[in-house]
Amino acid sequence: MTRATFFASLCRLLRLLAVLNLWPMGMGMAQTSLSPSALLAPSGTLRAAINVGNPILARRDSASGLPIGVSVDLARQLAQRLGVPLELVVLDAAGKAVQAVTQDQADIGFFALDPQRAQGVSFSGAYVQIEGSYLVRKNSPLQRNEEVDVAAHRVVVGKGSAYDLFLSRHLQHAQIVHAPTSPQVVDFFLAQDMEVAAGVKQQLQADAQRVPDVRLLPGRFMVIDQAMGIPKARGQAATEMLAQFVQEMKTSGFVAQALQRHRIDGASVAP
Repeated sequence: MTRATFFASLCRLLRLLAVLNLWPMGMGMAQTSLSPSALLAPSGTLRAAINVGNPILARRDSASGLPIGVSVDLARQLAQRLGVPLELVVLDAAGKAVQAVTQDQADIGFFALDPQRAQGVSFSGAYVQIEGSYLVRKNSPLQRNEEVDVAAHRVVVGKGSAYDLFLSRHLQHAQIVHAPTSPQVVDFFLAQDMEVAAGVKQQLQADAQRVPDVRLLPGRFMVIDQAMGIPKARGQAATEMLAQFVQEMKTSGFVAQALQRHRIDGASVAP
């Protein structure tokens, strides 16, 4: 080995060690000369898009009005790991959160995995799995999920939600009708006299307790993998860092504890 080659190799090693010292022990990282904070929070503040339209992930606290939930806890933990302040970009719909991350108005977001969203967002592995269900009126003849997809049925979904994207690909006959956001689905469904409402099972269960004469169809029409995402333009190294963070949050029990702390039933830690 020549002296020049030796010193070049030594410099690369020293740069790598410097970066690793900035990332907590036990966390791997992609080969890069940039620090984790420079890749994941280049402005010096971690901007996290928080969708309070999905109560499994986040909601507004009834007392303070501030966002709380699993996604908020993960965002805080990541900001702490990076050693940067956290800014919550609070939105009321998944589509708006995806747009914020895609357009680099937020550094991270919390979304259902979907191939359409992957055009502008790079995803970690899933950290939580939740269920998508249908809701109908009590006097509806519908009894099973398989009976929904007929031409006479109009299915209300939150615009840009995971259920919108999924059902738009899979329903062959029923018509998709968009409510402005997922929390507005049931009220829109009732006001417009539609046949079916679709959404997060837990949200629909809460709505069934809130309004009379509705019921959920048994079972589910999809299982939704929820993951963290960053702007695709951040590159592979940033994606790998985020994926490693999510994996540690699962294996350490952090995600399971957050679900329990926020009393989230019907959701499970993703395998």
